[in-house]
Amino acid sequence: MTFPPELVLFDCDGVLVDSERLTNQVIQRNLNARGLSVPEEEIITFFVGGTMQGVYETALARGAQLEDHWVEHIYKEVFDTLAKGVAPIPGIVDVLDQLDQAAIPYAVCSNGPHAKMEITLTGCGLKSRFEGRIYSREDVPTPKPAPDIYLHAARIAGVAPVRCVVIEDSPNGATAGKAAGMYTLGYTAEMSAARLAPICDQLFEDMRALPAILKCPTHLRAVT
Repeated sequence: MTFPPELVLFDCDGVLVDSERLTNQVIQRNLNARGLSVPEEEIITFFVGGTMQGVYETALARGAQLEDHWVEHIYKEVFDTLAKGVAPIPGIVDVLDQLDQAAIPYAVCSNGPHAKMEITLTGCGLKSRFEGRIYSREDVPTPKPAPDIYLHAARIAGVAPVRCVVIEDSPNGATAGKAAGMYTLGYTAEMSAARLAPICDQLFEDMRALPAILKCPTHLRAVT
């Protein structure tokens, strides 16, 4: 991989939007009420980076008493909570500013539905930054950890996968990035570095470090 990349592909929850903890708390309360007590750290281990259908199947297998339309109901609970307010990940606005100044395009690729990103990206003021470049697992045949969504975004941008960088905070998402043949960075502010290290090409803990990792020309000018 030669830096800077020609396209940067961000996951959404936990990478652009500080929504993971709120979502995990909703899931935890919901499952507790349905007979499955799951500590928050287990919610992160088993569910982050997947789909709500995957949460449903895993929770059901572990003994939760879930109704047939649970996925629809949990999404409503999550949406109602997120609509009350979410914040951007610290440092991400500066990252996007530097990518814009360096003329490096970017997009968001999420396992969440478009309706969720409409709430979160709008609520934290980032939607306009990604207008026309917001991709959901609803747009492709198979969600992460399959590479479909990342290959889809690269194809639309006209950029070869080998010239793309993926920013992920979950093993599922990182697996998708690597399967797409893209250089994959693991963001470890919340996720255990030990879980991402075997998958990712490089790890980082502070979003403000990203422009230097990507070798954004504007960042290099700023430090010289």
